[in-house]
Amino acid sequence: MSVWTLAHRCERMNPSILREILKVAERPGVKSMAGGLPSPETFPVEAIRAACDTVLSQQPKAALQYAASEGFTPLREWVAASLSRPGYTVSADQVLITTGSQQGLELVGKVFIDAGAPVAVEAPTYLGALQAYMPYEPSFVSLDGDAEGPTANSVATLATRAPGTRFAYLLPNFQNPTGGQISDARRDAIVAAAQSAGVPIIEDNPYGELWFDQAPPPSMTSRWPEGAIYLGSFSKVLTPGFRLGFLVAPKALYTRILSAKQAADLHTPGFNQRVVYEVIKDGFLDTHVPTIRARYRRQRDAMATALAAHMPAGTTYQVPRGGMFFWVRLPEGFDTMPLLTKAVEAGVAFVPGAPFYAAAPDVRTMRLSFVTLTTDEIADAVATLGRVLADAGVAATAR
Repeated sequence: MSVWTLAHRCERMNPSILREILKVAERPGVKSMAGGLPSPETFPVEAIRAACDTVLSQQPKAALQYAASEGFTPLREWVAASLSRPGYTVSADQVLITTGSQQGLELVGKVFIDAGAPVAVEAPTYLGALQAYMPYEPSFVSLDGDAEGPTANSVATLATRAPGTRFAYLLPNFQNPTGGQISDARRDAIVAAAQSAGVPIIEDNPYGELWFDQAPPPSMTSRWPEGAIYLGSFSKVLTPGFRLGFLVAPKALYTRILSAKQAADLHTPGFNQRVVYEVIKDGFLDTHVPTIRARYRRQRDAMATALAAHMPAGTTYQVPRGGMFFWVRLPEGFDTMPLLTKAVEAGVAFVPGAPFYAAAPDVRTMRLSFVTLTTDEIADAVATLGRVLADAGVAATAR
């Protein structure tokens, strides 16, 4: 008999299905379109090596000591300046450096969610957000959407269908998993609806700099600074290995979130913060990020070509204007979860779409990442996936 009694919340803390899939996808010979991983070919190894040398030679004791919970002040100032626009000013005392933007999600859950409290999410939405919020036992409310993102009406009606909604969690730019982008006009409409309903917005923007042809519209936070919290990340534009993100909060909320951060880990590693600041302080990202965009655009185009050639008739998807993902919906009768095993046996991997839904999953969906394979590998992988789907369709017809 065990002497351990687990907290009730542990019933909601399950292993990430995505992480389990990635273990399978790491098998030798499997071409993986599963992971939401940036291409390691984009990591600025030499710039980081030089920055490490500089930090350790000029600031070794400070870099290796405990540090302020708020984060390294010059880095916070850099974040504030990078987000400020005419008519919208961010100050460094609104910026909290987090251990990846994933920690920002967890801190938001800790500060705002009570058991049974409504939390509005897109359908589908980022699986990591669902996992971060789940232990706090919210009542998830799905927002209706279309090609332009969640509808304003679905936000406006939260006041009556889910009174007391703590926040609406949104990914306006190149959403994970759909790759979609909320249009400029829709952002205005959503913000107006959220203001009317009294529902704050959590704006998660890890992919916003990965646009291919045109920069995204201004942030939702800039349209309602006192009613939104903004999450950002250095993982997709530098490297995820440093686990460095940031959160921008209204000053009235900052102290509460900072207290939650202090209880979680005291502070994000100061060495990592100083190294990243050393890399980016003189405009490095202005030249580095365009090379990532160009690479990912080529890979996006390769996947679009392959999908058009190999997917079953009746398959639907949108070609993303940025980010890392295609969201594919197969014809009636397909279920992508059991298909994953057959795909891995054939040498390819993807992520089934069902886990990205808080409720009523669409089992015909899948997420395909295009950034970690070469263009030739993408062509081969999608062709293989097409054969798996064709075989599955024939088998279903025979039954």
